[in-house]
Amino acid sequence: MRMAYRPRTFVLELVMVAVAVAFLFPVYALVTLAFKDPGQIANAPLSPPNPPSVDSFGTAWQSASLGSALLNSTLITVSSVLALIVLGSLAAYFLARRASRLSYSLYILFLVGIILPFQLGMIPLYQLVNDLGLLGTYQGMILFYTGIQLPFTVFLYTGFIRSLPADYTHAALIDGASHLQAFRHVIFPLLRPITGTVLILNAVHIWNDFFTPLLYLGGSGRETVPVRIFAFVNEYTSDYGLVAAGLVLAALPILVVFLVLQRYVIRGFSSGLKG
Repeated sequence: MRMAYRPRTFVLELVMVAVAVAFLFPVYALVTLAFKDPGQIANAPLSPPNPPSVDSFGTAWQSASLGSALLNSTLITVSSVLALIVLGSLAAYFLARRASRLSYSLYILFLVGIILPFQLGMIPLYQLVNDLGLLGTYQGMILFYTGIQLPFTVFLYTGFIRSLPADYTHAALIDGASHLQAFRHVIFPLLRPITGTVLILNAVHIWNDFFTPLLYLGGSGRETVPVRIFAFVNEYTSDYGLVAAGLVLAALPILVVFLVLQRYVIRGFSSGLKG
């Protein structure tokens, strides 16, 4: 039996269309500007490119040294995410399987780390990194991102591990395995959905971050993609075609990763909220 088409349904459809347009318009503007030459941008910035031009991509790649910037971003992102997966899953295993005041207190401490903005400790963190001699280095950025993103990672892993039956761990321990062996061979393989979520959420955040690399890597020659693209914008002139082309090139790697792992994001995140 067909349901009646009500005015409320029509209004909801209009709202969904408006939301879709609001989300898609920046993407359209970005791609349109990227495939236009400066003359087309000056005359009609938002009209479809006619004819399309790819000159901005080559200019952006060369003038901003995007090749080395992509390598810098990849090294920092991959290393940070790997550290977060290893440390976050191990810490979450302890917090989820040990019922003690210590584990509960540590879990609350991690939750506080999610709530507090890192800007509160921006100056002390900068001074600490500088005192350790890690300013302008890959190690300093990896250490920073691992520390900043670890509370959220532990939160996701802990909720997911709590949703798993404890019988898996008990069976492994009865068979003579240590806790580390039980985690490595039994628990961690079951964490694939939430690991995909942890990977994509942290990778997107680290890859797109602008302020932290600008502060810690500025002038070092190890700048990430967002910082290099910022070179196209200054106080007096802005080449929006080069900016758009650089942003398209910067978005492609992380977009591919998201498309590959998208089926894990919602499933892993919803599972991580249990318990």
